[in-house]
Amino acid sequence: MNNKKRLLLVATHVAAALAGFAGGIYVLPILTAPTAPGAAEVGAAAEGAEYKGQFRRDLKDSDALHWGEGTVFLGRSRITLQGRVAPGPDYKLYLSPEFIETEEDFQRLKPKMVRVGDVKTFDNFIVQVPAHVDPGQYTAVIVWCESFSQFITAARYR
Repeated sequence: MNNKKRLLLVATHVAAALAGFAGGIYVLPILTAPTAPGAAEVGAAAEGAEYKGQFRRDLKDSDALHWGEGTVFLGRSRITLQGRVAPGPDYKLYLSPEFIETEEDFQRLKPKMVRVGDVKTFDNFIVQVPAHVDPGQYTAVIVWCESFSQFITAARYR
C-alpha cells in the first residue's frame, strides 16, 4: 500500500472517530435525561409565579444546536419552562442582573450572576430555587452549557 492510500485511510478513520464522538456527546444527554415534567405538572408548578419571560430561537448566539423556546415562569421556590431547549450536556440555569444573548456577555457578567441549578430535561423543566436566591434581584434567566461554555438561550423577565 502506498503512502497516499495509508494517509487517506488514516484520515477517513480519524474523521469517522471524531464524528462518532461528536454524535455521542449530542445523543448521550438525550438518552440519559430523566422523564420531563408534563404540561399539567409544569402548569401547577408555575402557579403563583411572580415573573414571566420568553425563550426565543432568534437570539444572537442561538443557532441550530443551541436554542430555547417557550414561556419561563419564575417564583421564589422554582423556575419552570413550558417549552423546549435544544438537547445538550451540562446545562445550568442562571439569573442575571442584565439580559444577555452572547457568550461574550455571559462571561463578562458571570461574576454578577447566580447559578440556580441544573437543567436536566429538554421538553419543559422545573428547577428548584435555593432559599438564598431571590429572583426579584435579577432581570433575566439564562440557560448555559457549562462543559462547552456555550450560550443556549435567555429570557428577560423584569
